[in-house]
Amino acid sequence: MVRWVRFADMLHGIRPSQSIKLFIFWIPLKKLFSRTLLSIISIQLMEKIISEKVNCLIIGSGPAGYTAAIYASRANLKPVLYQGIQPGGQLTITTEVENYPGYPDGIQGPEMMQHFEKQAARMGADIRYGLATAVDFSSHPLKVQIDEEKWIEANAVIISTGASAKWLGLPSEQRLNGHGVSACAVCDGFFFKGKEVAIVGAGDTAAEEALYLSKLCTTVHMIVRKDTMRASKIMQERVLNTGNIKVYWNAETDEVLGDQKVEAVRITNNKTQEKTTIPVSAFFVAIGHKPNSDIFKDWIDMDETGYIKTIPGTSKTNVEGVFASGDVQDKIYRQAVTAAGSGCMAALDAERFLGEKGLH
Repeated sequence: MVRWVRFADMLHGIRPSQSIKLFIFWIPLKKLFSRTLLSIISIQLMEKIISEKVNCLIIGSGPAGYTAAIYASRANLKPVLYQGIQPGGQLTITTEVENYPGYPDGIQGPEMMQHFEKQAARMGADIRYGLATAVDFSSHPLKVQIDEEKWIEANAVIISTGASAKWLGLPSEQRLNGHGVSACAVCDGFFFKGKEVAIVGAGDTAAEEALYLSKLCTTVHMIVRKDTMRASKIMQERVLNTGNIKVYWNAETDEVLGDQKVEAVRITNNKTQEKTTIPVSAFFVAIGHKPNSDIFKDWIDMDETGYIKTIPGTSKTNVEGVFASGDVQDKIYRQAVTAAGSGCMAALDAERFLGEKGLH
């Protein structure tokens, strides 16, 4: 009599996105030890070897992450912060910051983030280089993989991975980033008061930023790729009824011109192929942001664009013990000061959670 054995789901609760490969076979039991059959059995399990256990783990190092580290340190949570692929976040590629409280003369973005880091370190935060590459939030303690190598267990996790601006992909756009090219009109528009600027985009964000710039600049040249805008009707009406906003329909951006700073932008009409050079002092890209949330998508509730959902009025996510702060959960404001505020919220929420669980 031949009996059959099924190598079924040996790891209950494992999600497909985890780094685990499991090949299942039906094998006659009487031949189980046959060398021929053993040679085709491939059960490969990448075990999560836990190399460290921490109380509070912070992922990301912008204003949200560093502020969370400051508050968590003062609460004696002994936080460990991994800085991610861009230590300091988007402010490290920003020039002068004038709208953050406490700097009456303004400050360079990279310098400000150095101040944040120094303050967090002085409070006792353990700040490390490294990138979170995978997570397992199926049970507590929570598990986070760093640099595709080691796994860390944490009683609480604060996600502060931010969001990255989408760019057109032009070499000149990147070369002049911070020298007239910007992805934030609210942050940098003031520096071009009384000048002509260009903005590319057709959604609500682009419309809002064009309107904001129209109150500061003499002319706002708005570059729209199609013959319609994606923005809501009310926002379209406001743009079209604003006298110093000039819309270029069916226009593609070819190049941002200038050696040391933005001097002009060259566009092509994608219907007539006519090229136009527009003299401007700044070029704003408003085609959207991408939240840095991919590694959490199988565990954390998000909206359709990948922004993490939090319980209103808190930093709590759908997973107990996991909190989100900063631009990764904020698609509306996206300012350094609001990110810092939400980092404070996340640390306080984490402290309360750990206290309720008897872990602090």
